[in-house]
Amino acid sequence: MTANDPIVQRLMSHHPRVITLGLERIERLLKRLGSPEKKLPPLVHVAGTNGKGSLVAHLRAMAEAAGYRVHVYTSPHLVRFNERIRIAGRLIDDHELDEMLTECEEANGDTPISFFDITTALAYLAFSRVPADLGIIEVGMGGRFDSTNVIEPALSAITPVGYDHTGFLGDKLEGIAWEKAGILKRATPAVIGRQRDVSAQVIETEAAKLAAPLFRMGREWQVTPHASGFRYESDLLTLDLPAPALIGAHQIDNAATAVACIERLRAARFDIDEGAIRKGLASVEWPARLQRLTRGPLPDSLPPGCELWLDGGHNEDCGIVLGRMAAEWAKEPAPLPLYLVFAMQTTKDASGFLRPLARYATAARAIPFPEGHAAYTPQEACAKAADVGLDCIPANDIGAALEDLLATQPAPMRILICGSLYVAGEVLARNG
Repeated sequence: MTANDPIVQRLMSHHPRVITLGLERIERLLKRLGSPEKKLPPLVHVAGTNGKGSLVAHLRAMAEAAGYRVHVYTSPHLVRFNERIRIAGRLIDDHELDEMLTECEEANGDTPISFFDITTALAYLAFSRVPADLGIIEVGMGGRFDSTNVIEPALSAITPVGYDHTGFLGDKLEGIAWEKAGILKRATPAVIGRQRDVSAQVIETEAAKLAAPLFRMGREWQVTPHASGFRYESDLLTLDLPAPALIGAHQIDNAATAVACIERLRAARFDIDEGAIRKGLASVEWPARLQRLTRGPLPDSLPPGCELWLDGGHNEDCGIVLGRMAAEWAKEPAPLPLYLVFAMQTTKDASGFLRPLARYATAARAIPFPEGHAAYTPQEACAKAADVGLDCIPANDIGAALEDLLATQPAPMRILICGSLYVAGEVLARNG
């Protein structure tokens, strides 16, 4: 995420990125703005640790393929702030951002407000002014006390719960699941993705208190991968579907969870048929999630036969997913040697992330993290890599890391840039 985005600079100058969980600030600001959160189309509210963004992308693609106009709020952005707010199918433009940010700032006055509070209020204000058929809102962090959790959705969704943001959500899975389950609303159906037993129990307990009907993977619906895609099955629906355009076995789960959401929306009289589901699976896009970079200065700098991949995953579960992909690559008839280029924040479990990848990677290069974040230096990151048996050398930046690999290792090779969405954003910006 580039630091020179003028909107981000403006937001940060007035609203420092200090994270304090709670809804009082945004509720006060929204009231001053005329309660735009109450003037929105039917909403799907999405929480979870991993797969939130991919679920949102699949769900949006399917709904838009059926002809619906969809508002979408996601975070973080990769290159430009505008990516966070999609109004009825288009990214918010700079003029709208400037005008509505001014409106939010004037309504807020001198009252302390966080970066995410004011950006969430801005999104709800923007959505309230343009008609749409559906809105998809992604939780920023946690759920119960997240700034987005001031809405009354038509459907809630919780993707797999794991360990992340432990400095704010705690380091016990029960507590993290309790935070995620905080988006559940009374008598409102909820689609639940694949969960560990402890997370599933917490979610079920919280849902029972609210009489919220649960639609759970492995219980009310099933997903079965097969050679050409996957089968989705529930009591009322059976579909044999192609694999989604997003790469990785884990995207089968994310796509199936989106289909489960579609089934609940169909019960709410949304007309999204199998054709739209298939079209959505084929057209879905979500950058920096096992994305192969095939055009631009970075891949163009590599010799023929080399592959350059990008993934923003940054916790242990993401490392496991990438490790599975690396295992599949290793089964290829003539597998390319795998090299990692990475940087990570000190709030993340770097060893936990790298461990599943270490057995498949030949070596790694650690690069500096984008400025403005508490992060491991390349030397510290290399020490974390060494802890899991991975040879690692510091590099000054992404370009230097690629140059060093090409100068010291035999080509062709497969290079995976990973460890952070912030790093992924800088890579995308650099690659044009």
